[in-house]
Amino acid sequence: MTSVFLPDEAATIAFAGRLAPFLIVGDCLLLNGDLGMGKSTFARALIRARFGDPELEVPSPTFTLVQVYDGEPPIWHFDLYRLSDADELIELGIDEALAEGISLIEWPDRGEGVLPKDALRLTFSEEGAGRRVRLTGGRAGELAAAL
Repeated sequence: MTSVFLPDEAATIAFAGRLAPFLIVGDCLLLNGDLGMGKSTFARALIRARFGDPELEVPSPTFTLVQVYDGEPPIWHFDLYRLSDADELIELGIDEALAEGISLIEWPDRGEGVLPKDALRLTFSEEGAGRRVRLTGGRAGELAAAL
């Protein structure tokens, strides 16, 4: 397990920016943590960094459940908070996302049984005035070494 302390929002944005270039097709990042822990900030920053556009509009997929950003590779940003059944992920295109792009998934516990077991899990938690993010599973060791 690798963990990183993020003292503020700027550190979360910078961390996402450092991670973005190392992601490859098939990577699935499961973003765990309570409300307000920085999952959406991280996802938004990673998408902007990956596409090299700090002004890119990155709306929350809370109501649409998924936003797709076209690029090489595409990024699929899922927010499963309002998902009523994990099988709905199939209808949302999870198979295509996992095969052809990079997937960022907030509230992944709601997709249990459908999401890959070997995904990279980022768990955001409160630590003092900042946040701690733990990286486990998937390519955690490889990515931590690259950072």
